[in-house]
Amino acid sequence: MIKDPFQRLGLDREVLSVSQLNGRARVLLEDVFAQVWVEGEISNLAKPASGHIYFTLKDSQAQVRCALFRQNAARVRQALRDGLAVRVRGKVSLFEGRGDYQLILDSLEPAGDGALRLAFEALKEKLAAEGLFAAERKAALPAHPRRIGIVSSPTGAVIRDIISVFRRRAPQVALTLIPTAVQGRDATAQIVAALKRADAQGFDALILARGGGSLEDLWCFNEEAVARAIDACATPLVSAVGHETDVSIADFVADVRAPTPSAAAELLAPHSADLRQRLDGLRQRLLLRMQDRLQRDAQRLEGLTRRLRHPGERLLQQSQRIDDLEQRLTRALDRRLAIAHERLARLDTRLAAQHPGRTLHLLRQRLEHLQARLPRAINETLKDRRQRLHGLAQTLNVVSPLATLGRGYSILLDERGQAIRRAEQTRVGQALKARLGEGELEVRVIDNHLTPITLSLLD
Repeated sequence: MIKDPFQRLGLDREVLSVSQLNGRARVLLEDVFAQVWVEGEISNLAKPASGHIYFTLKDSQAQVRCALFRQNAARVRQALRDGLAVRVRGKVSLFEGRGDYQLILDSLEPAGDGALRLAFEALKEKLAAEGLFAAERKAALPAHPRRIGIVSSPTGAVIRDIISVFRRRAPQVALTLIPTAVQGRDATAQIVAALKRADAQGFDALILARGGGSLEDLWCFNEEAVARAIDACATPLVSAVGHETDVSIADFVADVRAPTPSAAAELLAPHSADLRQRLDGLRQRLLLRMQDRLQRDAQRLEGLTRRLRHPGERLLQQSQRIDDLEQRLTRALDRRLAIAHERLARLDTRLAAQHPGRTLHLLRQRLEHLQARLPRAINETLKDRRQRLHGLAQTLNVVSPLATLGRGYSILLDERGQAIRRAEQTRVGQALKARLGEGELEVRVIDNHLTPITLSLLD
């Protein structure tokens, strides 16, 4: 287990690009979560032509993207669909191109199917709650074991593979077989008894091994009695049950889980050549570190030597710098004075252009010019107004009723001054006023010819 997964990133010493950050995050996630089981519901299922399968695994509160690549997707027998509850196994990784967190799957099965799987999960949860899987209960494997007990079937390829590995890698290790059935009705009791006998014989380590098989074939290694017998062993024990993809309760309780029996043998059989190679590697690393340290110290010493200067040389440099600053100051003052003189000349020119005497002279000339134009403008305006008035008077005289009266016509007015236009407006005996072109007349209506005249036929 990585105690401080961020320590090796060196974030306090370097600035990373986005690609570097995503790459390191991917490696970190894959190291810490190399294999996890997750249960949830499929959504957003996609099956492109490449043969890969992509979907989102979700529960009521969260979701995670999943990728099942073609070689692993071919082993999935059941038809996948949105809404299907599944249990998946894989590693946590990161898609560096988008920075997306995802699961890279190697196994998928329907969730909750089968009494054995339910019993497996129930016992796993019970033993985990009791602390049988806790890391602090695990014993470390011996680095150089001399006597190893193998609890397995005396027949089959498992025991031969283990013996072959030890003969090749560590022939000096003494192997002892504690035979037991690894499948069937009596297997559980025999495994418990074999573990007790092996633990009492003082071996440096034990290997509990069996070949691959179905869940039913491996079920004896998921029994509570076997789990408690493994937990009771004082001898460090490696569980190597089934193939790499098989997981049993015995794997969780054992001190170390090996993916295969041969891998368990390799864990406890350090190859002499590997040890020599490792020792040579450590020696080479030590020499390189020493050389690197000496080289860095030499470079640092050389740098300090180059930086070390005699005080007189430093004073000469400071004196030269003072002379340079003095020359720069003189040039700066001269430049500032020249700029000030130039600005003063521009302001003097602008001031002369804005002198009040010149402005007053211009205004006086303009006033004299306006005084000369004013009488001409008044006379022209009066002349125009007289001509316009004369034209309007002629127009008015043409349309005036007085002009009509002057041609011999008259206007009859009643006592209210209203003009008489029709005979019906008058009555016999009515006094009227007649307005002439010159003067007025008082007239009386003798007959308006509105009443018909009746003549006697006898006259």
